Amino acid sequence: MRVMAQMAMVMNLDKCIGCHTCSVTCKQAWTNRSGVEYVWFNNVETRPGQGYPRRYEDQEKWKGGWTLNRRGRLALKGGGRIKKLFSIFSNPKMPAIADYYEPWTYDYENLTNAPLQEHTPVARPKSLLTGEDMKISWSANWDDNLGGSPDHGDKDVLLKGIADKVKFEFEQTFMFYLPRICEHCLNPSCAASCPSGAIYKRAEDGIVLVDQDRCRGWRMCVSGCPYKKIYFNHRTGKAEKCTFCFPRIEVGIPTVCSETCVGRLRYIGLMLYDADRVLDAASTEDEHGLYEAQRDVFLDPSDPAVIAAAEQAGIPRDWIEAAQRSPVYALINRFKVALPLHPEYRTMPMVWYIPPLSPVVDVVRDTGYDAEDKGNLFAAIEALRIPIDYLAQLFTAGDPAPVDLVLRRLAAMRSYMRDINLGRDPDESIPAAVGLTGQEMYDMYRLLALAKYDERYVIPPAHAEQAHSLEELATECSLDYDGGPGMGGSGPFGEQSGSPMPIAVENFHMLVDRQTSDTMVDSGNKELRVNLLNWDGKGRPEGLFPPRDERR
Repeated sequence: MRVMAQMAMVMNLDKCIGCHTCSVTCKQAWTNRSGVEYVWFNNVETRPGQGYPRRYEDQEKWKGGWTLNRRGRLALKGGGRIKKLFSIFSNPKMPAIADYYEPWTYDYENLTNAPLQEHTPVARPKSLLTGEDMKISWSANWDDNLGGSPDHGDKDVLLKGIADKVKFEFEQTFMFYLPRICEHCLNPSCAASCPSGAIYKRAEDGIVLVDQDRCRGWRMCVSGCPYKKIYFNHRTGKAEKCTFCFPRIEVGIPTVCSETCVGRLRYIGLMLYDADRVLDAASTEDEHGLYEAQRDVFLDPSDPAVIAAAEQAGIPRDWIEAAQRSPVYALINRFKVALPLHPEYRTMPMVWYIPPLSPVVDVVRDTGYDAEDKGNLFAAIEALRIPIDYLAQLFTAGDPAPVDLVLRRLAAMRSYMRDINLGRDPDESIPAAVGLTGQEMYDMYRLLALAKYDERYVIPPAHAEQAHSLEELATECSLDYDGGPGMGGSGPFGEQSGSPMPIAVENFHMLVDRQTSDTMVDSGNKELRVNLLNWDGKGRPEGLFPPRDERR
């Protein structure tokens, strides 16, 4: 048993309202630069829908992720080293800009400078790539709220087998939101696809990053990632991806998308897993068994044998205690209500989801029956095969049984807690019907409905002895290129962050204070505060640098 630690996330899809706040704040923190106008490390998709980039789940076309070869061993779906060598200068298995969208702005100057005329002037859309007028035909959230679904809704890859069951009319279909970030997989195919070895998985916390110094822009990682969460910066010629906000994670602060989430649907915690079992789990022959195989890789952080092995592996004691309090472990392995996204890609993703119960509840409510009655809800779950089949395509490689169990547990929780909230004696047969005790169901309710900040985010800070391998920004995130926040703008810690600074014991508290205090924290002057929110990276904002000494 080789114990390793991995930061992970769980999202409760029942709480997502599709407000895109997480996407906007991530965009502001990480990709507010030239060359990445089309890049969304975090995006929110409406399902059913084509996703972003469109139809990214069609691995018959994009050849992302892993597959089993004739000998039952893992192999990259896009081919091995020899095949990649022959296509290294011309990679056909990569989305074009049209699959993302051609970024644009508007000719606002025409609104103010147009001469007097009979008709009101308009601000035509102009391409940010060519500068020419363009027609907007696609964007990152074009499918939002099933917009345009009668025309292109059937292009959803997951509907290939159940399209005849779904009618794309607003009053007859179901809909939910799916936020997506990089999965920071245990078995990342992007890292295996990179000819330069620029993509690596940190041994300390499992976060997958791109070393900008080693990246040569081959873009094999874009093809190799089945989730299409690696992007190419045409300005720098480098690949970029979600960093799990590692500068924040290192000081115990949640990611930007989690911090700003309106629905409080994200949970972050530490998982302990057996690295020696990852390959066997990813090589599970039956795709329906991949979900359970990955759960078996995770270790019980309260098991004395696991604790001893973790300490022997050099995992700090406070990290082990954080893993014991991890909401992610509770939702995945204790309550078993979180599921991985597309386990059939065999990358062992570490961002899991609680499937939405809302479509089932809404249908029951619309019929005029009690939507929280256990009999009505369980009957509805059994009858509504469309949501379960679709969710199974997303989370369990098409196996509806685990999804059905999760929905039943969520429905049972509603019924069980309603009796308690109304002052009635709890019906212990309700949790027993889904394999839980009354105490377990109450604990699950507290975590999903009432959890406080420090319960949703259990993030142990990095240790000083790890400083040699951890950096605040350095070069992994390409933020120090021309126009990037690393050139003196605002980084993921807020104002005046972004300059390379090694993590060390003497600046732990400074980094935390810089994120949480109302005034800017600086080693020289703690009262100085500069607002760089709208700064474009040009010029010299007043107060950003110490005043010049005119006597020199």
